[in-house]
Amino acid sequence: MSSTLDPAKVAAGQRRVKLSQILTAPNQLTLVRMAFLPFVVIKLVEGHYRGALILFLFAGLSDGLDGLLARTLHQQTRLGQYLDPIADKMLLSTVFLVLSIVHQIPWKFTVVVFSRDICILAVSAVLYTIAGLRDFRPSIFGKANTFAQVAAVIFVMLHQVDSAKWIAAARIGFLRATFFLTIISAVHYVYLVGKRMHSLDQQVARVQ
Repeated sequence: MSSTLDPAKVAAGQRRVKLSQILTAPNQLTLVRMAFLPFVVIKLVEGHYRGALILFLFAGLSDGLDGLLARTLHQQTRLGQYLDPIADKMLLSTVFLVLSIVHQIPWKFTVVVFSRDICILAVSAVLYTIAGLRDFRPSIFGKANTFAQVAAVIFVMLHQVDSAKWIAAARIGFLRATFFLTIISAVHYVYLVGKRMHSLDQQVARVQ
């Protein structure tokens, strides 16, 4: 009996694995979060900030819920590890961009946010291609930056619903925090990449 695997059966098995990852509850929630994006954009463009804020908060709740489900149901998948941060970045970056277009966030904040994300994406792609590095978990500065971005977006939209002084102060504070944390987290990312590349070089040298 031949032990050669049928390529068609192998390919079919791989497709079933990929489909099963997509159909997990956490990944379905992540896809739902991505589906919120066009409706948030429509509300912002139309000037319906209350509706945009509500949709954005629902998207944020789904973000927390999919992580909880993944841990509780033991459904943490490779697809989810990539899909979840992509959904977060799509939502945050797009909302920042639209809020700048409608003159609610100064462009300097959006330019800094986009520049950091594009640079990290490009560096990650290069490192994965040439060295196979794929584990780029967010640092404490990256997490703080994401929190500041989320809070900034919330208070920018909330300020259009209620112009209370404390909301205006929080809006300015979190935008400034976003600006500085974006720069700090980018520098820290460069440091971590350099450290990992140095470690990889040492491993290669030992093998040789």
